[in-house]
Amino acid sequence: MQATLSTTRHAAAIAVAVTAGHFINDAYSAMLTPLTPALQAKYGVSIAAVTFLGSVYSLTSSVLQPVLGILGERLDRRYAAALGPLMTGIGLTLMGFVPWFGALVLLVAVAGFGSGFFHPAGAAYVAQHSPPDKRGLWASLFSAGGTAGMALGPVFAGVGLTHLPWFALIGVVIAAITFAVTPSGVQKAKRIPLRDYAGIFRGPLVWLWAMAVLRSLASMGYNAMLPFMLLARGYGAREVALTLAVYSVASAIGGIVGGRLSDRVGRVTVLRGAILTTIPFFALLILSSPANWWFYPLTFIVGAAVNASIPVGVVTAQEYAPGHVAVASSIMMGFSWGFAGLLVFLVGALADATSPTTAALAALSLLIPSAIIAARLPEPQKVQFS
Repeated sequence: MQATLSTTRHAAAIAVAVTAGHFINDAYSAMLTPLTPALQAKYGVSIAAVTFLGSVYSLTSSVLQPVLGILGERLDRRYAAALGPLMTGIGLTLMGFVPWFGALVLLVAVAGFGSGFFHPAGAAYVAQHSPPDKRGLWASLFSAGGTAGMALGPVFAGVGLTHLPWFALIGVVIAAITFAVTPSGVQKAKRIPLRDYAGIFRGPLVWLWAMAVLRSLASMGYNAMLPFMLLARGYGAREVALTLAVYSVASAIGGIVGGRLSDRVGRVTVLRGAILTTIPFFALLILSSPANWWFYPLTFIVGAAVNASIPVGVVTAQEYAPGHVAVASSIMMGFSWGFAGLLVFLVGALADATSPTTAALAALSLLIPSAIIAARLPEPQKVQFS
């Protein structure tokens, strides 16, 4: 009995440590965009050049995440979980201290690799140490940590480039705690050749990834069009910031509720319901404005509903590929978001040709095939991870 209690406490400590790592890692990540005007002024480059930094970060932190997940399975993921946020923090807090813009691009790329290493390792630790009957809840709490960090990142950025390095100390402390708490995380399953990893990305996992890409592109498209829609309706930065803040908080809460609900009623049921029921409310939200009393409550409902499926999708992927939870996690976390991010410019192009509202509604329509795909997914087995 005492041994069981000790094991449970250690598992909880691991989950808390990597969730704290997720929080600070994503807080660092969210600093980049607000600081682009300051970086443009400091290095004397164009808007396109500083925007390119975001593309570099997205490539190394998200698009390449499956590759980093594979490395995490073949090496000790304890180092990835601890050093990931440390690399991200040092890289992004020192952006104002490199001598030339080319070095800045390299620094941002290294920071992105830190984030890319951390996410599959952190998700794998949570998956492997969570109780099978509460796996969705634990995954959603881990996801909520990142969402909360993304909301705080712009606050960190507000201190300016000069004082930013002080925030690196938070990452140093959390990295040390994570390394002390987490056990060695070398994959126990039989090693397979690198070329055979392609076999993991097949069957229902491919369709789950496609569902996530469409859902992510719908959400990203709305967020990208929101400032332009509200500006056209006579509102400014304050309303945009408040709307995005409400949406982010709702996303965290919705993820927790969705994760716990999936433990009880099934993963696919929550995936299907969360996406399908969102569509009419999302359409009404796009056509509304802060002048309507329901705008902010509706923003909360939509943010919670559409993002309730995010941690559930990660757990579903892990249960589809229980022998390779890090790779499965990276496919659903980094690769799906990164791929959607590469396509979001199409929403902007449609807005230029039509209007931001039309483009947002077109992005919303992607939830229809996303829900259809979710409805056809098989329910995964709640297996014990190795």
